[in-house]
Parts: sequence; C-alpha cells; structure tokens
Amino acid sequence: MRVSQTNSRTNLAGDLLLHLGGSGDGPLHERVKRALRAAIRDGRIEVGTALPPSRQLAADLGCSRWAVTEAYGQLVAEGYLEARTGSATRVRWSNAADADERRPAAGQTPLPRFDLAPGLPDLRAFPRRRWADAVRAQVTTAEFTEFGYPPPGGHPRLRRLLAEYLGRSRGVVAGPQDVTVCTSVTDGVRRVCQTLRAQGITAVGCEEPGWTRLREVISAAGLRAVPIPTDDGGVHVEDLAAQADLRAVLTTPAHQFPLGSVLVPERRAALLHWARRVDGVVLEDDYDAEFRYDRRPVAALQGMDPSRVVLFKSLSKVVSPALGIGWIVAPPRWTALLHETDQTATQPPTLDQLAFAALLESGAYDRHLRACRHRYRDRRDALVRSLADQLPDAPVSGIAAGLHLILRLPVTVNTEAVVRAAADRSLRVADLTAYHATDARAEHGLVLGYGNLADSAVEEAVGLLRAAIEESR
Repeated sequence: MRVSQTNSRTNLAGDLLLHLGGSGDGPLHERVKRALRAAIRDGRIEVGTALPPSRQLAADLGCSRWAVTEAYGQLVAEGYLEARTGSATRVRWSNAADADERRPAAGQTPLPRFDLAPGLPDLRAFPRRRWADAVRAQVTTAEFTEFGYPPPGGHPRLRRLLAEYLGRSRGVVAGPQDVTVCTSVTDGVRRVCQTLRAQGITAVGCEEPGWTRLREVISAAGLRAVPIPTDDGGVHVEDLAAQADLRAVLTTPAHQFPLGSVLVPERRAALLHWARRVDGVVLEDDYDAEFRYDRRPVAALQGMDPSRVVLFKSLSKVVSPALGIGWIVAPPRWTALLHETDQTATQPPTLDQLAFAALLESGAYDRHLRACRHRYRDRRDALVRSLADQLPDAPVSGIAAGLHLILRLPVTVNTEAVVRAAADRSLRVADLTAYHATDARAEHGLVLGYGNLADSAVEEAVGLLRAAIEESR
C-alpha cells in the first residue's frame, strides 16, 4: 500500500510505499512494523526523516491508530526510530556500510575555506529577493500560453530587451532577431562551432594563454583549436593572419583571460580587417566587460562590424552560473544557420527568461551591476594592498577590471607546488601555466580570483598564500 503524505513539513517521508502483506501474515501492527523496518533498512527512509503522525498514517492505511502507535513504539524500542515529546517521530538508524558509500570518495577535495580561483562572482550578493519577486510576478501574471514550449531562439520579450540593453551599454548593433538565448557562453560557443563546421570551417584560432574550457568545447565540436600568441595588447593579429587555413578566431577583447589585458585599438581594427579579407568571423567573448574600475569599459567589438562578429555573454560571471542564462548576438546569416543546424538546442526555462526580462526592464539588473562594480573595485584594491604588503617581490599585473588578477612570482618559486601547498591550507588558487595550450609557457605566476572571496577574508587568505609560496621556494 502506498502511503501519501499531504501536509507540508521538512524532510517528511512523503508518498511512502509500505508492503504490508495480507491478513494471513500476522497482526496488522506487526505488519506495519515489519514494513517500516524494511523501508528503513533498505535506505528508502533516511536518517532524520520525520514519519507521518500516527493518526494520519492510520487513516492512509485504513487501520486503527493503535496499530500505528504500537508499531512506532516497538521500532523506538529496537532503536530504529526516535520519539521526542512535541516533535515528530524520526528515523535514527542507518546501515553503516551504506552510509560509508554515500561519503565523498577517497581523495576528493573538500570545499576550500578561501576560494581565490577565478570563475565565480560574489555568490553572497545574489539578488535573492529581486529574483524571487520577479519569478513570482511572472507566475502570477503571465498568460497561460507562456507555459508551453519556449519559442526557438528564446522568448521574444527577452530578445528585444537584450538588444536594447546591449545597444546602450555595450555599443552592440543588433535587433531582437539577431539575439539567440542560450544557457551559457560555453553553450553558445558550442552551438556556433557546430554551425561553423557545417559551413566548412575546420579550425578556430584561440588566445594563448586562454580559457581552457572553451578550447575543449571547440575540439569537441570537431574543430581544431589553433593557439594564437597573446600579450598585454591582446591577441597577435599578425600571427593569426599567418595561419592560412583560419577563418574564425575566439577572443576576449574587453578583458583577456587570464592575462587581464585589453585588445588595443590598432589590433581591433586589424582583427576586423583580417575577418573581412578571409571572409571569416570573430567570436567575441564579452568577458568581464561590465567591471572596469579605472575608466569606462571599451565598447564591444561587435559594434564596429556587426556582419563579421558573433558576441557571447551570460549571467554566470555577473549574477550566478546557477541561473543558466546566456545569449548569442550574431549576424542574420549566422543566426539563421545557427537555428537550422541545432534545432534541439536547450534554452533556459521560459519563466526564468521572463524574470530576467523584468529585471532588465525595471532597471534592477543595472542597479545590481552598479553595486557589484563598487564591491569588486574595493575588494580588488584591498587584495592588491595586502599582496603588496605581504609579498613585495611578487608584482600584480592586469588592468583594474574584472574578477581576477595575475600575481607574478619569482622564477625560483614552483607554481605547481604553490597550488598544492595552498590547497593543504584550504586555499584554492590557479596556476597561470594551466591556461596554456603549448609548451612555450613564458608566463610564470598565479591567477587569483576575488569575486567570491569575502571582504573580511582578504588578509587571512593572503597570509596563507604567502606561507604556501615560502614553502615552495
């Protein structure tokens, strides 16, 4: 018999399947006891789970309340259950072997106390109330037709608002029809690479060093990822032009990862000239564009030549990767091919798209960005000061922007050993050499992210990093 739990409580054994057997299997209270014991021993009811009140379970089973209370009492005496006055009857027994199997595997790294690795915004600053209010408003006011399958390319309202927002904030030249909603930059690059391959493009130039995950996505799409040297002025366009078979390149012109540079004006112009000359396309990851602390950010490269640039962006580094909302802005030709090539592509739930659209329309998203910009600027300043005080022989590089910086270490320091020593101190940092695709790894240092680092933890985190570096000299 299936027992249905109807009232709302935390960790209740809802919709519990009990096998009571027939009347010939003994008294009902014994059968209830055996069924509950079996459910506990099989792991179908976990430790700490609250069982239904005896009156409710009796009603669900169609028996007397005494049969249930008697079964509960016997299981309490046997140590399977725990009863407290004024509280629910809860499961207290677990199979030790099963519990061990549910523990993290041997060698699995626990979450660090201090996370200085790049890739996350301040998760403490997630706009919980604004997001909850926006979702709630859409649930209560959206037309019933909105609860069907989302339209291809994303909800029209979000596409329109994104086109308007990107036009005023990033200088993007696009209409709603040029915007495709996706789940992340990774998802967007994957989809575009599949489209490129379908059009006969076999390779994509990638900044060296650069974001490892995107190189993997390009390779997984069946394309060759070609490393293109990158320095403080951005990607070397002359090295890109020297690759005769290249017609596509992936770049982060607003804030290069990991070097933290900006594509200089002469290279911006040269990159677009190259794309026109080879009838190619520039894939622009608008990474960290919102967070520039020393001046206003440069406009998106897309606005200089919308016919040759595909722009990618998501909320992962701005609000939270948990939302799974991103977008692609592409020329009409590529947008049409994109939808034609990948007709089974997933996209964020419609209600989440509408909630984000509401934040854009109300100005709440802009307010969130302004608050984050001030917070990150102050945190970066505090981190730079602490590094200068505690590690004076390790200069910082990269423009005042984004959510990470580069800590240059003396060549006498083994950066791989620093990463290990830091992990031993529950501090996560990233080795700069890990973002290289070739053996010519001239860069020596660490990539330090401060997006998800608590302000109060800066000094202690740098102190642990200093100890790890001293140990690794």
